[in-house]
Amino acid sequence: MSNVPPRRADSPGNWRRRAGPVLFSYGFRPFFLAAGALGALAMALWLPMWEGHFTLPTAFAPVDWHAHELLFGYLGAAMAGFLLTAVPNWTGRLPVAGPPLAALWGVWIAGRLAVATSAWIGAWVAMAIDVGFFLLFAALATREIAAGKNWRNLRVVALVLLIAAANAAFHIEAATRGRAGFGVRLGLAGAVLLISLIGGRIAPSFTRNALARAGAGRLPTPFARFDGATIAVSAVALAVWTALPVHPVSAALLVAAGLTQAARLARWAGERTWFEPLLFALHAAYAFIPLGFLLEALAILAPAALPASAAAHAWTVGAVGLMTLAVMTRATRGHTGRALADDRRTSACYALIVVAALARIAAGFAPAASFALFHVAALAWFAAMVLFLIVYAPMLARAPRSGV
Repeated sequence: MSNVPPRRADSPGNWRRRAGPVLFSYGFRPFFLAAGALGALAMALWLPMWEGHFTLPTAFAPVDWHAHELLFGYLGAAMAGFLLTAVPNWTGRLPVAGPPLAALWGVWIAGRLAVATSAWIGAWVAMAIDVGFFLLFAALATREIAAGKNWRNLRVVALVLLIAAANAAFHIEAATRGRAGFGVRLGLAGAVLLISLIGGRIAPSFTRNALARAGAGRLPTPFARFDGATIAVSAVALAVWTALPVHPVSAALLVAAGLTQAARLARWAGERTWFEPLLFALHAAYAFIPLGFLLEALAILAPAALPASAAAHAWTVGAVGLMTLAVMTRATRGHTGRALADDRRTSACYALIVVAALARIAAGFAPAASFALFHVAALAWFAAMVLFLIVYAPMLARAPRSGV
């Protein structure tokens, strides 16, 4: 799988030849903007919902709405923004832009509104609209990959379809049982595998490029059989855990996956990237993958010590939250003609997400302090998303700089 190179198809010359607003000239623009906006809005609504001060006309229980919008809404937008930017590089084709991109973005927005008002419009109508986004996106990505005869990257489409299936399962469970369980676990499994596949390619590749320029020293180990085996072990562990969430066999497989994922991360020379936060954030985000496996195993073996919900936040807030922010900030800078260099506000975004993840995990270990830690986690996440929008929304909505 090739990486997403900056400063190629989104050059001023290219976007000027496209009809329509700059916002719909490239997939990362509307979807990264949407991810940041939903990330902030969903958390701003969640705190008063959790405390009983506010309700939405949704058929979901408040906890389910919160989980759904961050796992499928936020991640869906970030994933679409990245893949619609990566696929043209993989295939050599022009990016999806203009009315088709605007239409797909509109379906994503319709999904958010449908979920929020599902008590009014009906749970099944909301499900059709919401899941429809993933199916349309998968069809569009498949068309582009097939047209470019880039068959090996169809495995990414398979993960999109897995997340679509998880979303459908979530809706069905919520409508028939009142709470989602299997759909949440299946969605988490899809998210972890997506980060293992894509994050596990871009983190060592970008790191190798940067460290090779920096001079002598250890370089990341190239993708090899060990990486493929790690993803396979993780897939098996996640499949068994999804079906048997409290079985000791699941715990054993989760431990095996966590250890192999930690060993994989150690091969990437992440300790040499501290000088470049845009790089180090990729390694820090990936570190939450093995941590999540080990914490989920602990939640099975010692549920009194750590609830499964706290363990899952290592993946949702830590891995998904930080990896998406790291990718969105890096891709936005590169594709809008800016230097791939950190500023203090971007570093603050990363640090706030780490605080949110650690606070939410710590709440599971310290029930007496959980109320305060919940607020710390929610406010840190919200602040990170608002800061991302302040810094990057102007870049996403405006034309790329000249000379790109």
